[in-house]
Amino acid sequence: MTERRTSLAVALAFSALAGGTLHLPAQIPAGDYAARRDSLAVRMDSGVVIAFGGRTLVNDFGHFFQLPAFHYLTGYDEPDAALVMVVRGGRQHTTLFITRLDPRTAFYYGQRADSATLARTLGVESQSSSALPAMVDSLARTSLPFYTLADFEDADFARTDSLTRGQAFIKALMAAHPGLQVQDAHRAFVNPLRARKTPAEIALLRKAAEISSEGHRAVLVMPEPAHEYEIQAVLESTFLRLGGERPAYGSIVGSGENGTELHYMLDRGPTRPGDLVVIDAATQYHGYAADVTRTIPVNGRFTAPQRALYQLVRDAQAAAERNSKPGMSARAAADSSVEVRARGLAKLGLIEGIDAMYDPPGAPAGRGGGTGARQASFWMIHGISHGLGLAVHDYVQSSQSDPTYKVGDAFTIEPGIYISSKMLDVLPDTPRNRAFIVTVRPVVARYDMTGVRIEDDYVITDKGLERMSTAPREIADIEAIMAKRRKK
Repeated sequence: MTERRTSLAVALAFSALAGGTLHLPAQIPAGDYAARRDSLAVRMDSGVVIAFGGRTLVNDFGHFFQLPAFHYLTGYDEPDAALVMVVRGGRQHTTLFITRLDPRTAFYYGQRADSATLARTLGVESQSSSALPAMVDSLARTSLPFYTLADFEDADFARTDSLTRGQAFIKALMAAHPGLQVQDAHRAFVNPLRARKTPAEIALLRKAAEISSEGHRAVLVMPEPAHEYEIQAVLESTFLRLGGERPAYGSIVGSGENGTELHYMLDRGPTRPGDLVVIDAATQYHGYAADVTRTIPVNGRFTAPQRALYQLVRDAQAAAERNSKPGMSARAAADSSVEVRARGLAKLGLIEGIDAMYDPPGAPAGRGGGTGARQASFWMIHGISHGLGLAVHDYVQSSQSDPTYKVGDAFTIEPGIYISSKMLDVLPDTPRNRAFIVTVRPVVARYDMTGVRIEDDYVITDKGLERMSTAPREIADIEAIMAKRRKK
């Protein structure tokens, strides 16, 4: 990377050539962003929304990616911006507050779009970010209710996000205007809008899933790896080669015992013949995330115990697919997957029975521990689905007041089973747990340190359920492809 030693005169000349450009994904019409703000205004009726985008990176020279909610409402993907939307009677007026770069910095990173460009491309009025405090202070003196879109990357981490620019700004605003109440606009207004994906958004999700599937196919034909990072390299290089922007999340490549750790991202361990590798990796395409998991044998052949667990997970996924249709309950889809796995675990001897119970950690030692939990859940750990969109864990309409699948829902189905004798060692000492451990420990030894997860991406259309990710997932297909893989 070049050092920043260019003369200021050259930088000034360069920055004077143009007022900056704004690059929008061609698949999302510019008018869609205005339509989203209009829909938000109708839901609100009256009020003020304050939203902050992401900040300029300060830890490295990496590429900037806009925060999902801010991108959803603006399509503006430059750092250090804010938005103020004033809504009266269901009609909105939006002002974008932008931070222009000084000429020297613009020489290295390009000038950001000016007010005329933003008005032409996004249809929004814009001002300098320095004007933001005065405008918000003036609006705080009105009787309009205030809402904020907290500036977090993903809602999974919202509760621990207390030091962002947006959080600090809102705290200062409330201190300056005692009695001002600021409500969360995510849950009340924006999340329901993001939950229903438009045809343009679905097209981007399909592309992200297609690229991700090709990454997993490339892994099946690569030479037998000796380390997890060799698989990671093939995945992520394929994503980039086919137009993916970046991994949608930290690539998870866990071999053997590492495959039982749900969010293992170190990807530096050995891949030993005889082990399974859980590969949870996908790309982001124009801001939209895929999420795909495959579990494959290092040497290309499943052992009998691995085959039994894998087929059980695959059958559980198929059951959920059958119950994930328009008008069907998302809960029913999850329950059907759980029941398939519970019956299978009981048949394999990994639990005492379909409805057998155990006392989870936190139960009082030496006693029964209350009602307990199903033993089947001990080996499942996580749910089977989440939404997809601008965040890898996005919103779906079925999570709203009507818990059924609807056209425009995009989501995953990802059952898993994770067997580790170490899990038995952390159970509280209760009579029920002692009986459970004595019964299953010999069987656990056959499957020890084995994780299996299969995850695909889906969308509900007017034709029904569509699976967007297409990487091979049947045992016979995986083994047949891996038998023909390249030699080193």
